[in-house]
Amino acid sequence: MTPHFGTYHWSKNIIQRSQNTVQGCKMAFDTSFLATPIGVALMNGTIRKSMGQLRKLTELSLDGNSWEGVLSEINFINLTKLEYFSLHLSPQKRSFRYHVTPEWIPPFSLKSIDISNSHVSPKFPGWLRTPKRLEKIVLKNVGISDTIPKWLWTLDIKCLDLSRNQLYGKLPNSLSFSQAALFVDLSFNRLGGRLPCSFNVTWLVLGNNLFLGPIPLNIGDSSRSHVLDLSGNFLNGSIPLSMSKLKGLKLIDLSNNHLCGKIPKNWNDLHQLETIVLSKNKLSGAIPSWVCSISNVDLLKLNDNNLTGNSLQVCRTARGSTPLILETTGTQLNEPFISYSDHMELVVKGQDTKFESILPIVNLIDFSSNNLLGKIPKGITDLSTLGTLNLCRNQLTGIIPQKIGAMQGLETLDLSCNRLSSPIPPSMPSITSLNHLNLSHNLLSGPIPTTNQFSTFNDPSIYEANLGLYGLPLSTNCSTPNDQNHRNDQDKEKDEDGRYMTWFFISMRLGFPVGFWVVCGNLALNKSWRHAYFQFVDETKDKIYVFTVVNMAHLKRKIENSSSWLKR
Repeated sequence: MTPHFGTYHWSKNIIQRSQNTVQGCKMAFDTSFLATPIGVALMNGTIRKSMGQLRKLTELSLDGNSWEGVLSEINFINLTKLEYFSLHLSPQKRSFRYHVTPEWIPPFSLKSIDISNSHVSPKFPGWLRTPKRLEKIVLKNVGISDTIPKWLWTLDIKCLDLSRNQLYGKLPNSLSFSQAALFVDLSFNRLGGRLPCSFNVTWLVLGNNLFLGPIPLNIGDSSRSHVLDLSGNFLNGSIPLSMSKLKGLKLIDLSNNHLCGKIPKNWNDLHQLETIVLSKNKLSGAIPSWVCSISNVDLLKLNDNNLTGNSLQVCRTARGSTPLILETTGTQLNEPFISYSDHMELVVKGQDTKFESILPIVNLIDFSSNNLLGKIPKGITDLSTLGTLNLCRNQLTGIIPQKIGAMQGLETLDLSCNRLSSPIPPSMPSITSLNHLNLSHNLLSGPIPTTNQFSTFNDPSIYEANLGLYGLPLSTNCSTPNDQNHRNDQDKEKDEDGRYMTWFFISMRLGFPVGFWVVCGNLALNKSWRHAYFQFVDETKDKIYVFTVVNMAHLKRKIENSSSWLKR
């Protein structure tokens, strides 16, 4: 393979890339280089050993290229002034390896090392203990399968990202650095045990591990978090009330755990909250009123819990003219070295969709799979920019808001598996952006609209189990309102007949034991009645016996007389 890369013109302090393409494998390095941003060059092939002769190099970035082969100690042999090293490769191309021996002592003192999607070592790199000024460590998806060494927690680190490896073991009881860390991401590993009781970390991401047990009750007393992600673990118990003390909290994600109890009612003072994700737990009770009183909330996910009550009413007063517009976006910290790449599972267009890295903007309300009661609030139609509304699998009643057509930004609407009634609102076909609809398993009636987007909804399953609906794509496309009224009358008659039969069988079941014990109970308790009853039975028996014998004898004589007459 012939590698190609852009040529560079350089001065003593800066390198600029031209648009030329050079064939071959040789690249000359000037030893006066101070910074080498090779990441913009779209290079491929191997990295030459001569790179190790750049004695004055302070910053080396090899990001975004298609390197092959091995980057070893010899490539760094004379880089004594190197302070910043970055190697970001594509996750699909991991043939490149970063390999140094465990005993290696680097000739430089790094401030920042940033490696992702490249094989480093199954053991945790011990040489990271050597640099005295190390502030940032990013070893993301680099194949480490080891425990985290204790010395790591004593470093003056501002950013630590060890996500997407195979790290195992337990974290210390106190996750504290000598100086408060800004960002710690240990997600997508196999870390287990109990959560740390205290930590001095601004952004803490521990999602998708094996942590178990309750969230520490004093979590709000000992942390200064702005972001707290504990999703995808095995946490149980209730959400601690002390979380209300995290006044700077902007994002909290406790989804995909086994948390129970009620959503705390004392979060109304967390005015900086922007993202609240409590989905896929066992939370119960009503949605507290503070949910819509916090003006900064952009994303709220409470789906797949056991929430009950007429909880949707609280959304009427949220954020003025655009209440509860829930959007998910990537977030940037205003600090050096730090960017937070979020991940989230959202139900979009009827499917569980997982968003990785920086999230696209998703305006979404998802209250699905709870036990919410009551009507859909009319104020929800004020959400003109809402993209997804998912209220399926609840116990909502009443009608679909008549002004739902005002939600012109709506692309996905799922109201299935409720008890909504009445016809489909005439304004709904005016939502021209709608491309996913599910109204199945309700009590809707009347004709299915055929204009605008409704003409493209050809799947009958999105209307199924609504006995009163008719028209394409359902097979009952010849029904008329009179036919519907006739069916309604027949249904009422059947209901009445059913009620009569029900009462008939109930009377039979009650009448037999009542009648039996009225008679037999009196006979068992009243001696004179008992004697009179049995005397009556004996006399009746004798009369029947005499009557039977006399009549049988009379019949026998009559038969004999008839036989003798026939013989003559």
